[in-house]
This record gives sequence, C-alpha cells and structure tokens, in this order.
Amino acid sequence: MEILLIALYLFLVLQRVGELVIARSNRRWMLERGAREVGENHYFLFIVLHSLFFVSIGLEFYLTPFQWNPLFYPALSAFFILQILRIWCIATLGRRWNTRILVLPDEEPISKGLYRVIKHPNYVIVFFELIVIPVLFHAYLTALIFPFLHLMVLTVRIPAEEKALQERI
Repeated sequence: MEILLIALYLFLVLQRVGELVIARSNRRWMLERGAREVGENHYFLFIVLHSLFFVSIGLEFYLTPFQWNPLFYPALSAFFILQILRIWCIATLGRRWNTRILVLPDEEPISKGLYRVIKHPNYVIVFFELIVIPVLFHAYLTALIFPFLHLMVLTVRIPAEEKALQERI
C-alpha cells in the first residue's frame, strides 16, 4: 500500500508541475492576444502554499507510521471525483485557464460548465483537495492547516480577480 501511495504522491507532484507548464503556455498565448495580468504581487503566495502542502504531506507521511484507515476509500473516491471536476474546469476554460489572473480585454468571462453554477469552481475544488489528498496519506495535520491557509490566500485573490473581470482591464 505504501508503494501505491508513493506513486500517487509522485503523480500529484508531476501533475501540478505539468499544470504550471500549461499555465505558462496559456499565459504566453493570452499576453500575445492583449491580455493584462493583475495580482502578480500575491501570486507567490500560491506557489509557497502549494509547495509547502506537498512538503507537509511528505513529512507527515514519512514521520508517522502507516496505519490502515477506514477513511481511505471514501477519500480516494472523493479524490477521483475532484480530479474529474478539476479537469472539467481546465477544459472549460481552455487556453484561458491559468494559475495567474489574466484577462483578455474584449472577452466575456466564461459562463459555461461548472462556471455556470458557481463563480470560482476551481478554488472550491482545490479547497476540498487540500482536505482529501492529505487524508489519503494519513497527513491529518496538513488536512487541517492547508485548507485554512488556502482560504486566507483567497481573501486576496478572489477580490483581485473579480475586480479584473469587472473592469476587463
């Protein structure tokens, strides 16, 4: 079981690095089309938060003896559902998906897919991932701390994003 969890951990780290590569490509594409970026001053908070999240999971997993937990399978099921929702968000935004706040001046905000139902679905999904993923690795302290930190960062991020979308720069 531990080997499978280590493989899952490596998959998640590589997935997030891959998303940064996609985001960089999308950023370049959007900037070439006249997009403006806002919120650069707080972007580092996301990088720090998500980097420390994986360090924290790794440390807790390494420092605590593995014990089978009945929460594992429900957490694994929730993880797969969250992954599907996450991919749906990224696919819905297409080239406009990014980890940064970039706004194309003459385009309306996306209002299809999950974005039709909820304004910032990816942030909600990430919130739940920050709970569910650590539970898979019996990293319960991480599951308590990082969703809270995520909410704190969002108190800066969402207003900046909303303002940029309203003004469409």
